[in-house]
Amino acid sequence: MITADLLRQVPLLAPLPQAELETLAGLGADIRLRAGDWLIHEGEMASFFVLLEGRTEVVKELDGVARVLTTYLPGSYFGEVPLLLGAPAVAGVRALEASRVCAFEAGDFRRLIGGCQNLNREIMKTMATRVGRIQELASAPTAVATIIGHRFDLACHHLRDFLARNRIAYKWIDPTRPDLNPGVAPPQPGDAYPVVVLSDGTRLVTPTLRELADKLGLQTKPASATYDLAIVGAGPAGLAAAVYGASEGLCTVLVEREAPGGQAGTSSRIENYLGFPTGVSGAELGLRALQQAQRFGAEIVVAREVTGLDADPAGSARAVLLDGGGQVDARSIILTTGVSWRELEAPGCDTLLGRGVYYGAARTEALSCRGQDVFLVGGGNSAGQAAMFFANYAQSVTLLVRGRSLAATMSRYLIDQLATKDNIRVRTEHRVMRVEGGDHVERIVIENRSSGAISTEPAAALFVFIGADAQTEWLPGALIRDERGYVCTGRDVTDLVAAHNGHWPLKRDPYLLETSVPGIFAAGDVRHGSIKRVAAGVGEGSMAIAFVHQYLA
Repeated sequence: MITADLLRQVPLLAPLPQAELETLAGLGADIRLRAGDWLIHEGEMASFFVLLEGRTEVVKELDGVARVLTTYLPGSYFGEVPLLLGAPAVAGVRALEASRVCAFEAGDFRRLIGGCQNLNREIMKTMATRVGRIQELASAPTAVATIIGHRFDLACHHLRDFLARNRIAYKWIDPTRPDLNPGVAPPQPGDAYPVVVLSDGTRLVTPTLRELADKLGLQTKPASATYDLAIVGAGPAGLAAAVYGASEGLCTVLVEREAPGGQAGTSSRIENYLGFPTGVSGAELGLRALQQAQRFGAEIVVAREVTGLDADPAGSARAVLLDGGGQVDARSIILTTGVSWRELEAPGCDTLLGRGVYYGAARTEALSCRGQDVFLVGGGNSAGQAAMFFANYAQSVTLLVRGRSLAATMSRYLIDQLATKDNIRVRTEHRVMRVEGGDHVERIVIENRSSGAISTEPAAALFVFIGADAQTEWLPGALIRDERGYVCTGRDVTDLVAAHNGHWPLKRDPYLLETSVPGIFAAGDVRHGSIKRVAAGVGEGSMAIAFVHQYLA
């Protein structure tokens, strides 16, 4: 717990009266970091941070190169620059060793400096110095989008998540919270939200992701008439295929409906990926892979949904059909669409979706959970990683698991880490029966499956990680899938093609990752029999390129 005595060790806060320090201690989020953990990424929503223990470094990307601006020691404070400028974080902060940080939200920060002139003077002086250093390194300001929308609006949540995952700097204003946004007019009857205001003054009312991406300059249309290779889905498998395809001379395009990284991109920490001994966040891994693919010349098309494939099993023409019309013509295709979170079948989940019920980590909701009680459903690694992340913000994190233990579904290192967090509780043999609330989640009804006892508990949010399924209904009938929708490849195609009253049209057998349609391959989680691991997806994505070369030859 953050205490007044801890805060008094910070020179900036030491002169404050004991009563004010105790108030601040109750407002601050207690964040623990390990070496290599990111406290905040460039472009994310800012907070005011005070470093209590350890060392952190400030990292800013300039011209595609990550540059270390400075190092912070215990007693340092930072985050005032974006808060006072009304902008997202202008740089990232990463722990160099085990560290402890106290974080204050924007409203608390404004009250802090507004109530003490000495603090205000000191912070403004520090801010001027830091802004000067950043201006020396970057001649152009970071583009900013401002989202005006309600916290419990699913469309607003989607927009914030889209920008955050695509590393687009943005500011979020909740019109229902004028106390946190001085000068913002409260909503009037008939007002439509969310609204996005771009840095050039352009105002978008309830935009689609594609409309927003177009205005921000993201690529939403293929630039060429035809490609050697089209990849559908930008998770680990798709990004690996893009890197290897483009680096080996294939004219490559990758189509992604949301943001590069896939589900892995939402993981707060991946500890068992080869080559990262201190772990790596899914967002950072996805960003590095994206930059690598682009450096080799791969095109990345985002905010486009793939609605079908145009492929004659006996011919060579291949095309990826896009929402809103248009298509990508390619000589070969790799399907790396991954899987989608399975929905929780409990009353209230549908009506409160985006208003406290979320599928996946939903990291953009972390600060909104500060000091509150949140629940996670699931016993896999994704649930464990999310629990560790939200424990830095929430008052309590409860992990609800249907099974008798985590041992069969979660990696040992994560189980051990969960045990180190005092505010994480793991409740096995429990399930959610109902989610209740008005305009947002207020409580959940839980059943103890072993005793049959039913309890109702207050909850600010419910994050669901109960497995995932392949969403492949859009694929043509000629492309064989198993009974759960996963795409069959290699020997599975040979064994099943006869049962579908068809025949393999070539004299050779299908390649290992080739589907029932020659020239169309599948890799990663969407493939029947795949290993649901990031490393496995990367391996299959790179392997698929070898088979593409053989097919094209």
